[in-house]
Amino acid sequence: MCRWFAYISHSEPCLLEDVLISPKHSLSKQVHDHYLPKLIHHDSAVNVRDQQKQIDARNVLYNIDGLGVAWYTSAKSDFHSPNIGGTVVINEGLRPAMYKTIQPPLNDFNFRSICANTSTRCCFAHIRAASATAIASVNNHPFIFGRYAFMHNGVVSDFVRIQRQLSQLIDDDAFANIQGSTDSEHLAAVYMTFLTGGKGRAAWEVSYELHDMLDAMQRTIALVVKLQNDVLGQKKRPNSLNLALTDGKKLVTVRFRNHKTEEPPSLYYSTTAGVKLNRKYPERSDGTENPIAMKREDEHGGHLIVASEPSTYKASDWTLIKRNHFLMYDGAKVELDPVKYEDSWDADDPE
Repeated sequence: MCRWFAYISHSEPCLLEDVLISPKHSLSKQVHDHYLPKLIHHDSAVNVRDQQKQIDARNVLYNIDGLGVAWYTSAKSDFHSPNIGGTVVINEGLRPAMYKTIQPPLNDFNFRSICANTSTRCCFAHIRAASATAIASVNNHPFIFGRYAFMHNGVVSDFVRIQRQLSQLIDDDAFANIQGSTDSEHLAAVYMTFLTGGKGRAAWEVSYELHDMLDAMQRTIALVVKLQNDVLGQKKRPNSLNLALTDGKKLVTVRFRNHKTEEPPSLYYSTTAGVKLNRKYPERSDGTENPIAMKREDEHGGHLIVASEPSTYKASDWTLIKRNHFLMYDGAKVELDPVKYEDSWDADDPE
């Protein structure tokens, strides 16, 4: 499966190089290497061997099919008046800049140069393992709709069987914004249709409340499951939907698989690891002392990292998000809520 990384803070910028390249287990190194603490549950009804098979099936893959990074910047709004004649200019505030490539990240000199010279208070980054769609930059995550960035790790099972029905429920502007062929980008368009009430492109510039962002993700998951039930019946297969959405200030993500025993792909969060992923502070990501530190650890601002795999090898800094749970963050606190959906399985159905 794909791997992704999200960083968000209201006060503490990160250097892209420090979070995406330098750490010993940074996203750029998860092309081939994997670190998956806390996934085995020894008290589970599923035995350890079966759990390991699930982990391997949904996590231990080569992610060699593309890279995408979106980072939030106020650069464009700095060259606009905040309002003209009492009308708010849509470019006001943070907006996502984006870079996509099909080159391996550590061999891409453009990516390395951008990361070495770009800081941000919010970034999404994603490396892709393609699932039956073309290896092309347009198919790389994140997907951008106005001020919103969306990414996905997993698969909508039998997507081509429900694609026509799903597409008919996407509003015209969101459908026109789809540039590639992935299930993930169609999910993003469905999400934006729900978030905006189908009001189109202008509504992508509105900053919605956190509970509205959560509700749109809940409805997106429920719609996929319902269409599969309606179209495929007993031939349906479970989905892996690790989704993330941000407007640069708030974040909603979910770790989801609609099966009674199987685990979704891995997904972790941390509110402390960012201190080790910032060269201004005294401890490096590998636990060694940083001789060029400019600030004390207690000066680091509040932040959240959500990632498919920990960027550091200190497992205590990372919490595994529970199966079928949302995580929400508004800059002040982390909230976790269970996913609500209607589904049933007559028998275990392996992926």
